[in-house]
Amino acid sequence: MQFDYFYGNEAEQFTFYRIPKILITSPHFKKISDSAKLLYGLMLDRMSLSIRNGWLDDDNRAYIFFTTNDVMEQMCCGTEKATKMLTELDSEKGIGLIERVKQGQGKPAIISVSYTHLRAHETDSY
Repeated sequence: MQFDYFYGNEAEQFTFYRIPKILITSPHFKKISDSAKLLYGLMLDRMSLSIRNGWLDDDNRAYIFFTTNDVMEQMCCGTEKATKMLTELDSEKGIGLIERVKQGQGKPAIISVSYTHLRAHETDSY
């Protein structure tokens, strides 16, 4: 398979996921895997859909649903890796970029995606 180069404004024809630069440049986030950083970008993308749908919690924070199966499908991985990535991002055992609230058996966790933790480390970037 051969791929062509971009010419002029051709890159504008594609949709892109956004990953905050600070996740790459700040020493604070160096221990997070590249996969978890990409997953965070996917979650940020899903946030825009939640906002459009009016999915807001009691504190007026937008939330998403992103199950382990969703992670496995989007990231082309197994259960163990999906769980590891979610844990890396989680507020309980990880860096604190997401907060998961369990709803009960058979229901997906409500996930709040945070950027506050990113702002706290903006001055860490190179």
